Amino acid sequence: MIPRYSRPEMTEIWSPETRFRIWFEIEAHAADALAELGVIPKEAAKTIWEKGGAATFDVDRIDEIERVTKHDVIAFLTHLAEFVGPDARFVHQGMTSSDVLDTCLAVQLKRAADLLIADVDRLLAALKARALEHKRTPTIGRSHGIHAEPTTFGLKLAGYYVEFQRARERLIAARKEIATCAISGAVGTFANVDMAVEAHVAEKLGLAVEPVSTQVIPRDRHAMFFATLGVVASSCERLATEIRHLQRTEVLEAEEFFSEGQKGSSAMPHKRNPVLTENVTGLARMVRSYALPAMENVALWHERDISHSSVERMIGPDATVTLDFALNRLAGVVEKLLVYPERMQANLDRLGGLVHSQRVLLALTQKGASREDAYRLVQRNAMPVWRGEGDFLTLLKADQEVRGFLSEAELEEAFDLGYHFKAVDAVFARVFGAD
Repeated sequence: MIPRYSRPEMTEIWSPETRFRIWFEIEAHAADALAELGVIPKEAAKTIWEKGGAATFDVDRIDEIERVTKHDVIAFLTHLAEFVGPDARFVHQGMTSSDVLDTCLAVQLKRAADLLIADVDRLLAALKARALEHKRTPTIGRSHGIHAEPTTFGLKLAGYYVEFQRARERLIAARKEIATCAISGAVGTFANVDMAVEAHVAEKLGLAVEPVSTQVIPRDRHAMFFATLGVVASSCERLATEIRHLQRTEVLEAEEFFSEGQKGSSAMPHKRNPVLTENVTGLARMVRSYALPAMENVALWHERDISHSSVERMIGPDATVTLDFALNRLAGVVEKLLVYPERMQANLDRLGGLVHSQRVLLALTQKGASREDAYRLVQRNAMPVWRGEGDFLTLLKADQEVRGFLSEAELEEAFDLGYHFKAVDAVFARVFGAD
């Protein structure tokens, strides 16, 4: 985790203090269940909660113990015993380290997913507000980066809105899939720990019970979680790339907010660069890169190995912290985005009416021209305009072969910009409902 690209709410989830507190809660809830089963004294479970719950776990002390034990969970349990005293012998009864580690990771990823869903909600709110604001702001649609036909800036943003609605649904599904608890003991047989312990811990932590956990929770769950983060990051990059393109000097239909005192370049004082969306693009690449090692973690040996462990210690914090930062940065960009409708109109008009070529083509076919002839006639008049040699409507009106099918009035009707927006209300109703 790099502080420059981190937010405190997410980094807190991955702090050692939070991790050790979750470990303690897992052990203490398990002790409660064991006490109810009569496996350990109820007073011992009470002591574990009272003394462990009041403790401030010393990260340096745990690290010191681990340097000797070479085992993080044992180091934690040893430190916990320093607070709990003799009743610490009842902690971790019948459990294995993965019961603690995997259940803790499920809690952390669930909490991280909650923050990411809230991030998407902020971005959705921004996209909706700006889409409604620019519902009928004409702009040029592009394919292959080339002017195609008119659309509205609101429709552009509505498309991103529904994409991030899907992102939200995927995150909810990923959160559900990752939120499972395993307290099943060595190789997952429950030989030394009752299944009721697992059920109790799962309920207390808001998790589901893992149906079959071997000695670890199956890593296909984690692979899907990180793959989902990668897809969400790709959606972030798509929107960021659109904004970056719109801010290009030759386009300049929209741009990132440029604050008072902000500097764009150390060398060129005039510069206003799309640095925030460029940053989001780079962060998205990083989030996607974490999906592959998560998939490679699926194939562990037999009931378990720990080849996944070092990977998850890195990608768990890094992927969630990075996506959290990217989503919030992107939401801020959309909220403050500077939009230039006049420039959009100027760009629409830049090709001398060529954006209406399909309407002319269709009008010709409806008047009896074959599609091949209609295409030939339209393209014949379009290419000079493409080269900057005249106005499309003027050339069409002067073409006697075209006029054999269409009157001046019919040609002018084909150049009505509003025609392209007749379905805008219906599309918005599909996306935003009654709003």
